[in-house]
Amino acid sequence: MGVQKAFSTMHSNGDIYKDTYKGHYCISCETFFPAIQLIDDEFCPDCGKSTTIVEEESYFFRLSQYEDKLLAWYEDNPDCILPRSKRNEVIRFVEGGLTDLSITRTSFDWGVKLPEEMNDPKHVMYVWLDALMNYVTALGYGTDDANMDYWPAHTQLIGKDILRFHAIYWPAFLMSLGLPLPKHIAAHGWWTRDGEKMSKSKGNVVNPKEVADAYGLDSFRYFMLREVPFGGDGDFSQKALIDRINSDLGNDLGNLLNRLIGMSGKYFEGYVDSTLVEQYYQTELDEVHASLDKLEPFLFEMQLHRYLEELWRPLTVANRAIDKYQPWTLMKEGKEEEAMALNGLIAAILAKVSVMLYPVMPEVCTKISKALGFSIDTEHWQTLAKGTALLAPFTLEKIDPLFPRIEAPLLPQIEPIDTESKPQPKEAQKTEGIALIGIDEFFQTSLKIGTVIQAEEVPKSKKLLLLQVDVGEAQPRQVVAGIKEWYSVEDMLNTQVCVVANLKPAKLMGLKSEGMLLAAKDEEGLCMIRPEKPKTSGTAIR
Repeated sequence: MGVQKAFSTMHSNGDIYKDTYKGHYCISCETFFPAIQLIDDEFCPDCGKSTTIVEEESYFFRLSQYEDKLLAWYEDNPDCILPRSKRNEVIRFVEGGLTDLSITRTSFDWGVKLPEEMNDPKHVMYVWLDALMNYVTALGYGTDDANMDYWPAHTQLIGKDILRFHAIYWPAFLMSLGLPLPKHIAAHGWWTRDGEKMSKSKGNVVNPKEVADAYGLDSFRYFMLREVPFGGDGDFSQKALIDRINSDLGNDLGNLLNRLIGMSGKYFEGYVDSTLVEQYYQTELDEVHASLDKLEPFLFEMQLHRYLEELWRPLTVANRAIDKYQPWTLMKEGKEEEAMALNGLIAAILAKVSVMLYPVMPEVCTKISKALGFSIDTEHWQTLAKGTALLAPFTLEKIDPLFPRIEAPLLPQIEPIDTESKPQPKEAQKTEGIALIGIDEFFQTSLKIGTVIQAEEVPKSKKLLLLQVDVGEAQPRQVVAGIKEWYSVEDMLNTQVCVVANLKPAKLMGLKSEGMLLAAKDEEGLCMIRPEKPKTSGTAIR
């Protein structure tokens, strides 16, 4: 009913009309494409699979009439699409011109029927109109008992492969209906495993429940949010997860609580008093509060990795303070007041961090707060995290270590499925010495346009340059390239290159390399492969 209501409203507004459609349709993506967008006049530009030519009567949404309105929305709301690199990608697409959108089909009868007043029963609505409307029909849009108080959404979280539909089609539909637009549309990237795309045929798919059961849900959640900048692709490996747990969580957070429990128990029978913290350790407190004050914008910009990175700085302050002031030395020198104040500082930092970390690690932070004698609630968020208050005097409750050190993987390591012994398809037979591959195999390689924003020589190397390359992600890629014999730092800086973007990271002379540059080499030397004209960083090479 809600979708039919939307169709009627759009039709009444003059935004829907009937015509005949003939074009290429991708079944996998459920999308029509003009021939100009196809690869080799046949293959889908998004997934690389073959398209089907479809010709039928259809109703169209006048998407082309919303180009200027969409561009104005992007301009007036710089954070409407996150990360911002994705916003630039969408703007370039819209500036290239929009075609009207086919929104009904007649070749099948399952789906949402057109409103009765249209008197056209052979048509059914088809993605993306009916699918996108779910966001508001779930609230009762189009019915008498609609509750639209929850609309507009503050943030719509989507996969990067459906960004166009949510950042172009969806806002245009809402504009036609006179409904407010979401404040943010945030597109996340993909996870690979050990440098390879997850695939059932390879047997390398990660079962998140198995990982959470083995390593703990809180630890797994922290890893997922901390490991990769939002919007970029990330690589999952048990080694990376174990490193985060042992280092960030075990050493920085868990061991800090253990040190506090040990010091307060040894010197003050577990009693902690923060009364004199500001007298002795105001500098450390100021540094902690400066970091906490920076956190909120990272949440609104979906930079969760930066949120956690900044949240860890107070923990660094706390661990550094223990090493600097040495409470055991203070006690030997009879400076019990300063030692107590130091314990109060550590307790205050742990309390403030646990409040702000609670949305990511609720179970762990509840344990910390219980040990510190307070509860994580709105009041303490206001006073401890947003404010500069410290904990009232309390007696520490001993708890078991939060993150016992992990020495070996807790889940079986995946063994790659042997495909070499299997019969090879005819397409893979060699022709004139070249092994032919299918289009699906080709599209497993991610090639992107990158802009070199920083370049330097690798010390003690005759061949390597260290490059920072913008490939349209939240953070630049570091690429170690063996091109120093042919290109200088000046030759590469602010130039564009072609990057193989989904290679497994490797180390060269101890430096991490997150991609490879395309180049051609013959007897006359090496030459970089570059775009003929400047392109937006991150543009896919097809």
